[in-house]
Amino acid sequence: MALAARKPRVEKSGTRRRIVSEARRHFLAHGFRGMTMDDLAQELGMSKKTLYAHFPTKVALVEAALRDKLGELGAELELITSQSPAFLPALHAMLAVLQRHAEEIRPPFVRDMQRSAPDLFHMVETRRSALIQRHFGRLFAEGRREGMIRRDVPVRLAIAILLAATQGVMNPPRVTELGITPKVALSAILTVILEGVLTRSGRANR
Repeated sequence: MALAARKPRVEKSGTRRRIVSEARRHFLAHGFRGMTMDDLAQELGMSKKTLYAHFPTKVALVEAALRDKLGELGAELELITSQSPAFLPALHAMLAVLQRHAEEIRPPFVRDMQRSAPDLFHMVETRRSALIQRHFGRLFAEGRREGMIRRDVPVRLAIAILLAATQGVMNPPRVTELGITPKVALSAILTVILEGVLTRSGRANR
């Protein structure tokens, strides 16, 4: 009886996971305004009733897809910074993770966020800011210890500048206005900030 009672919860969890994974893949690449919940149910090979049992609205599913992406990003950054590697290997690993995640977000999704779900972006900004403060804070502190980060720029100030640049550029209206992808925006921000905070030794070895 105990096993029978647990089985539906496992299946339910697996179904939800599959819905979120497929929605994330499609929404981030192609946007979400043009895809109805009925279309998604058909693509997943499930009934509309099953899909709506997990996500009553498309906005709820978009939010779940975003939370899934941010959770995955946070876990990958945590794995890098919690192992306390040397500054440069950690920096390279973090940049690779950030670029890969930024590449997943394509212009159609950015446009749809701006037009149809601006409130969700507040959640993205909050989670993103927390990730930057936590993981770049650790990284810059380690870089300071190794002589790779300038001592005349306080770590907290460097993080504040990185946050301000990210919030000012990596938002749907500005990215759309500039006609760039999130990956291009992120690359430019990190290049400018890192060139400014790294010592000569740090820049030479980057």
